[in-house]
Amino acid sequence: MDCADGLIEAAEATGNPMLLALALGAYGMAFRDADPVGALKALGRGLVIAQDSGNRTHASVLASLLARLEAEHGDPVAAFDHVTLAIRNFHDAGDTTTIRVPLSILGVLFDRLGRYEPAATIAGFAFSPMTAALPEFSAAITHLCDVLGEATYESLAHKGETMTTTAMVTYAYDQIDQARTELKAVSE
Repeated sequence: MDCADGLIEAAEATGNPMLLALALGAYGMAFRDADPVGALKALGRGLVIAQDSGNRTHASVLASLLARLEAEHGDPVAAFDHVTLAIRNFHDAGDTTTIRVPLSILGVLFDRLGRYEPAATIAGFAFSPMTAALPEFSAAITHLCDVLGEATYESLAHKGETMTTTAMVTYAYDQIDQARTELKAVSE
């Protein structure tokens, strides 16, 4: 957080939208726990700047960060919007590695919403050294093993692990649509 002091102002002074989006992302992550509302605002601003400047890579990373924060502190529907954007961009780019990050965030969100079977299936696909480093993803896997039982979790995770990237993206979109419908029905 100390390093973030003045970072946004310095990036704004460059006039470079990529640097500003990057600085807003760094600020958002630095203040994620201490000031979730401020972090959401910074990440949201960074996403708009990245999208407006045509930087899909930074937009995808910022959308993933926003989805992660929204899943933890905010609005699950907004988390779905952000995670869908990140999944779409990484899939369209043919990035079969980094796509696992937003998918792991989706798995965490489904676990928190009690959608355990899709959470476990997605977790099986998303699990990698990169995603294993996300504490909430590891916690979700542990929770899913407890809730579903080790054998059921392993079976569902194996199903996800053996899916192609395109099949997983299609499955994720379908599960997001179902969850949105359920959330909408509850809010009405």
